[in-house]
This record gives sequence, C-alpha cells and structure tokens, in this order.
Amino acid sequence: MTAEQYKQHIRTVEDFPKPGVRFYDITPLLGEGAVFANVIADMAEPLAGKIDKVVSFDARGFIFGSAIAAKLMVGCVMLRKPGKLPGETKSMSYDLEYGSNTIEIQSDALQAGESVALVDDIIATGGTALAGIELVRSCGANIVEFCSLIDLPVLGGSDKIEAAGVPVRTLVEVGGN
Repeated sequence: MTAEQYKQHIRTVEDFPKPGVRFYDITPLLGEGAVFANVIADMAEPLAGKIDKVVSFDARGFIFGSAIAAKLMVGCVMLRKPGKLPGETKSMSYDLEYGSNTIEIQSDALQAGESVALVDDIIATGGTALAGIELVRSCGANIVEFCSLIDLPVLGGSDKIEAAGVPVRTLVEVGGN
C-alpha cells in the first residue's frame, strides 16, 4: 500500500490530549486487518536478516514491534514506563511535545553486539526516541534503524534521531503541531 492509502486510515483529532495538540489516531488502521497486515509487512521486510531483536516503546509501539518481531521470528524487547518491568532496569527521562516522561529497559534484555531496530507508532519531537537510543546503546546493542508508522517532520524528531547516528524509516508523513 502507499502512504496516501495508509493516511486514509489515520484519523486526525484536534486538541487531544490537551488543547493545541493534534493527535493522529491509528485505531481505524488497526481495525482493518488487511491494512494492518500490510503495515507490518512494509515495516518488517527491510529488516529481514538484519536484526536480532525489535525494541518497541510503551504503549502503541508494542503493537507494531511485537508483530514485526513475530513476522521476522526475532526477539522483542519492551521499553516501558517506570515500575512496569520486574528485575534490574536502566531508565532514561525525556521531554515530549506535551510534558515529560521516563522509560526503562530490563538490564539483561539486550546483549552487547546484538543488532536491533527501534519501533514506535509515531515520531514527534524525538524525545522518546532519543531516550530509547540511549538505553539501547547503554546495553551495548547496535541500532540498525528507527522505524515508525508515522512521522511528524514539522516537529523535528526524525532529524534529531538521524543526528544521533540512527537511520530513520517511516511509512507516512503528516503535518502537525
């Protein structure tokens, strides 16, 4: 499918989660099985044979990351909000377009030298992505790319990810504030 075809399944919601924010709702896309299957195939195919694990972000990134990992038959690692992972964790705080947050990874989730793809549903300001990059690198893993369904290039997140030395690949670009 093309980016324009995918866009037809992404709903724009103004002033959510707070006034002045434009939210891109992926639930219509997820609700169409064939469309979702195409998204996963398009996200996974370039990664085949190149990665050992998919690292995905809490929470919508899990939808895409786990499906891509299953399709490629590789492991899936979760970056979660604080207090959601058992055992020893590493954490990183970051800013996002409407607040701040922290994510964690289990300290033993990745091994030095493993090749991974970071996967999320959307790239906005890049804060979440940069925190994930730091956590993955702190484990000694190599990042092949950051892959996302949607990019909001006007917010500059993709540029920040690439400036951190990580190639970016997205299926859809949309405007946003």
